[in-house]
Amino acid sequence: MANAELPSSISGGVRQPLTHDSAHKHVSGEAVYIDDIPVPADALQIYIALSPHAHARIDSMDLTAVKEDPRVAAVICAADIPGCNDVSPVFGDDPMLADELVEYVGQPIFAVAADSRDAAQHAASKAIINYTVLPAVLTIEQALAADSYVVKPRILERGNTAQALTDAPLRKQNHLYMGGQEHFYLEGQAALAIPQEDGDVLVHCSTQHPSEVQHLTARILGTPDNAVTVTVRRMGGAFGGKETQAAGYAAIAALIAVKTGRAAKAIPDRDDDILTTGKRHDFLSRYDVGFDHTGRITALDVMLASGCGRSADLSHAVNDRAVFHIDNAYFLENVSIRNYRCKTHTASNTAFRGFGGPQGMMVIEHVIDQIALTTGLDPLLVRQRNFYGNGKDERSATPYGMIVEDNIAPQMTAALATRAGYTQRRAAIDQFNASSRWLKKGMALTPVKFGISFTTTFLNQAGALVHVYTDGSIHLNHGGTEMGQGLFIKVAQVVAETFQVDIERIKISATSTDKVPNTSATAASSGSDLNGKAAENAALKIKQRLMAFAGDRFQVSADEVIFENNMVIAGKNHISFDELVKQAYLERISLSASGYYRTPKISYDPDTGQGRPFYYFAYGVALSEVIIDTLTGESRVEQVDILHDVGHSLNPAIDLGQIEGGFIQGLGWLTSEELWWNDTGKLMTHAPSTYKIPTAGDRPAKFNMELLADSPNREQAIFRSKAVGEPPLMLAISVFRAISDAVAACGDGSCLPELDAPATPERILKAVNLISGSD
Repeated sequence: MANAELPSSISGGVRQPLTHDSAHKHVSGEAVYIDDIPVPADALQIYIALSPHAHARIDSMDLTAVKEDPRVAAVICAADIPGCNDVSPVFGDDPMLADELVEYVGQPIFAVAADSRDAAQHAASKAIINYTVLPAVLTIEQALAADSYVVKPRILERGNTAQALTDAPLRKQNHLYMGGQEHFYLEGQAALAIPQEDGDVLVHCSTQHPSEVQHLTARILGTPDNAVTVTVRRMGGAFGGKETQAAGYAAIAALIAVKTGRAAKAIPDRDDDILTTGKRHDFLSRYDVGFDHTGRITALDVMLASGCGRSADLSHAVNDRAVFHIDNAYFLENVSIRNYRCKTHTASNTAFRGFGGPQGMMVIEHVIDQIALTTGLDPLLVRQRNFYGNGKDERSATPYGMIVEDNIAPQMTAALATRAGYTQRRAAIDQFNASSRWLKKGMALTPVKFGISFTTTFLNQAGALVHVYTDGSIHLNHGGTEMGQGLFIKVAQVVAETFQVDIERIKISATSTDKVPNTSATAASSGSDLNGKAAENAALKIKQRLMAFAGDRFQVSADEVIFENNMVIAGKNHISFDELVKQAYLERISLSASGYYRTPKISYDPDTGQGRPFYYFAYGVALSEVIIDTLTGESRVEQVDILHDVGHSLNPAIDLGQIEGGFIQGLGWLTSEELWWNDTGKLMTHAPSTYKIPTAGDRPAKFNMELLADSPNREQAIFRSKAVGEPPLMLAISVFRAISDAVAACGDGSCLPELDAPATPERILKAVNLISGSD
């Protein structure tokens, strides 16, 4: 079936709104996660002892009493690692266990294995460790002052920004701070290691990146990669937090399992999980923008600095994406971006849904509203006047040299503004604010243009394995991981569509490094694009063999063989898929194939900052309306209208769920989820009692979502679909801008409120008092 055709009548092909393959198991409790896997009676539980200091030298460490505890089976520290003490994804700067230096509160120092975690924790408390406390860098501002970076700064420039700023009819400077975000996955970090023959080890791990966990575990053990098998059937959420940072838990469990010959499980409690792992990067931005009286940007100079934590982790790529998305949907003719990747003595920040893109977009949307208030123009009009061109004109090139060929942001914006009644609602809000002293409303319509592909080019590849059994049932495996986002059902739909068989025939199996090797992380919104294409490639190989066999058997051209509704038609002959498969087996036709896919067209030179890092862009627009209480700072989202671009959706039900979930997660980041460290560098918001994620009550009462119709992906992505994992999160920027709009109504309407993210009640109240001149 050609990608552009409509799906057939089979049960479960592409574009059908199927439920998640594990939905019934999720709600019934039957879904098996790492902690549900049965373990041998002598399995060990691991407790990891953590640093109490943000920055300190370890002068001495005496673990004698820990080892002598009768319930302890093993104790490991840095000196016990047979291989290389490093679990970093790129730069070799992440020790599994601290050796001579600790660099954040919560850094693992040693691990204890006993018959229960409580017993291991009790034994660990007997350790005697002497430290010399050293000065700690805890904030972005402190890091900038100290020139403290995990990787060197990057500058991206186009045009003559300095001259264009000088010549600009209007000019404004401002700043914005955006806090980080805890992943708060329902299932925490988890690993279960089971020793195998010959010193090998099987690791069940809650990870988005089984291959990397395999490679890093082998590095710790000092073994070849083939001695370690990593498998994961599902995760209870991940959001980027299990892309790199699952490796340490897996490697600790594996080392103890190999050392003791007993299964070992490493699952920290929630407090330790939050203390130990990194978050979404916080960012600080300062900008100088030049513009004309029509609201068009003529020049933009931006300082963009992120708090990376103690090591690089993925900060280089996160910051690259932030730089790539500082334009969002807007053309910047003269632009200069100075990006600093700051080292702080906190946990190494890592991937989080959006991967730097949300922070970059927040800056430019702040700039747009600054221009609107300065010129007195409607913010929507300013946005529309700064949109990219049509792909053929001079306003279509990004600062990094990629041409925006598929720009549908203007049409989507106009469509949503019309159907959601933007003009009428704006007038109604102005009228409400004029008559309401204590309650103020605000509204904002913001676009999203999000690049799809890993910005690290070599990661854009995937593998799959498909078996067709002689009864016509199909076994599917690929390198993608399932974390609740619906990847497995989407890829199964691709295989069902390719063979034109019902999806009930397809068995979805756990991701495992001994089936599909050298896989990339399930991240960058590319899971369906990459793994769907790889699975299609494998299925097509088998299908083409079957077509050739059927052509020979029924004396027709292979091109005339048609797969349709669980049947195969060869000329005037009709045969069931099951029977054709059985006959092909008897004629020694291979019914198994590995598939492979690499994303075409992409290339990027990090030295010049130029290229095409993305295969395509996904678009969305959101209109949010909020109300704030100026006496308490409380806010509530009254209504949200979303129009989102998913191309030809592989599964509309799954995609709508991703849009809603992504938006709500972005809402949490920008309104309620505040991370707070004390003066000694300890994170104090490390439990649900102090860290507030959105609840069901935070969902807007009016929440209208719609998929953009009749808009296939212009690129040859899987069945002309588009990625949907990350882009919807950035739709929530409209909520933050709407809150700012409501706060601005407390003044004379000419000043942009001093409001950082998240817009907590305290911050909103402070901003209201500042703009209204209250005490």
